[in-house]
Amino acid sequence: METETATRWLTDDEQCAWRTHLDVSRLLMHQLEKDLQPFGLTNNDYEILVNLSESPDRRMRMSDLAAATLQSKSRLSHQITRMESAGLVRRENCESDRRGLYAVLTDQGTETMQKVAPHHVASVRKHFIDLLTPEALADLRASLSPVADHLRGRRGKA
Repeated sequence: METETATRWLTDDEQCAWRTHLDVSRLLMHQLEKDLQPFGLTNNDYEILVNLSESPDRRMRMSDLAAATLQSKSRLSHQITRMESAGLVRRENCESDRRGLYAVLTDQGTETMQKVAPHHVASVRKHFIDLLTPEALADLRASLSPVADHLRGRRGKA
């Protein structure tokens, strides 16, 4: 950590870029959440459904799902309990590890994904993709990839 005397304060351009990123991140996630509400889902619910739907046998170990969604195991457990009540997922014991549990996408969860996914993609297009040129999207991807790679490498570190 840098000392106060060695702090490299953000320039006006850096500050503007940082705050624009924060605004876009918050506003976009808020809008996507709002667009999922008619389906009774949150962004967290949808992220869990996506992860499970893209996993072999539509299942993931709870610990792997927590890591994939950047949630604590406790928070994920509460989230899965809510989603179980809605019939979207179920828990199954792990036969190879008696302490382990799987989150499994139910048939109702799969049907929900099939119904909601086109609406979610349309929302992502409307509020993000279609507002940028293909060149701007390529530049954005190139600009943000080093940040994402850096942060993925720091996961689990202090």
